Amino acid sequence: MRTPEEMMELILQVAKEDDRIRAVTLGGSRANPDCPADVYQDFDVAFYVEDVAPFWDNPAWIAEKFGTPSLLQRPESMELIPPDRDGNYFYLMIFPDGNRIDLNVTPEHYEDDGEPMLLLLDKDGTFPKIAVAKDHWYVKKPTGKLFADCCNEFHWCLNNVAKGIARDELPYAMEMMNRPVRDMLILMLEWHVGVDWDFQVSPGKCGKYLKKYLPEPMYERLKATYSGAEYGSMWRAAFETLYLFGDAARRVAAALGFPYDEQEEKGIEEYMKLVKDGRLCPKGQGQETERKGREKTE
Repeated sequence: MRTPEEMMELILQVAKEDDRIRAVTLGGSRANPDCPADVYQDFDVAFYVEDVAPFWDNPAWIAEKFGTPSLLQRPESMELIPPDRDGNYFYLMIFPDGNRIDLNVTPEHYEDDGEPMLLLLDKDGTFPKIAVAKDHWYVKKPTGKLFADCCNEFHWCLNNVAKGIARDELPYAMEMMNRPVRDMLILMLEWHVGVDWDFQVSPGKCGKYLKKYLPEPMYERLKATYSGAEYGSMWRAAFETLYLFGDAARRVAAALGFPYDEQEEKGIEEYMKLVKDGRLCPKGQGQETERKGREKTE
């Protein structure tokens, strides 16, 4: 595997030898000193050019300059995921030695959005000054409205998890659990970290550093919210998710002076228990579904 120094040398060599490329920046985790360094870090690079057209959808240029990637994605040329259509062209590349470059070929303009960024090359000496704001990565203190909305979204979406299990709709139940419900859980845990660390740390994208900042017992509980595909396992994870969220939310609410809607939590807990125990269907209706649902939780 090529070293980071070798990769940086390659990137700068390509830029220096091409007069159309006027500046180069490095972003992402490699520009952030607070991110732990490892072999999986991407090289998030931007080439600033006057005209993007010659670089647009041109994998032959990529192969000539960087070598043929083992895997290549060109988001701006895809239909499945609508592109941003902002004038930039991205090449996302993984090479045979495992190195990854996310290359953005962009028109000559730069707006400092506060994310860590390093200027690697400025041929004209006119590149705007980059004022790195490290706290851009810190967990942000929520407003009372944002906190309440997170709680409501979390509690509401749990009902879909329960329905999906009861209906034997595994993909749907998993999607609800691991998208809207988990998104809100991770957000609340990030605020919990913020409270404990005075909002001066970053839990990372998707909460990837939560293990570092959460109390160990709470992190163990978080692990228990991930289930297998058996419905019994899913029910246990769903209730653990409910209780973990509630404990974290109470901590955040107390620290920031927000009210926490205990009745809302109680309401979804009672509903989940009704569904789990098969007590919603009128007598004589849905008995077979109820029986199967109970068997799958045993």
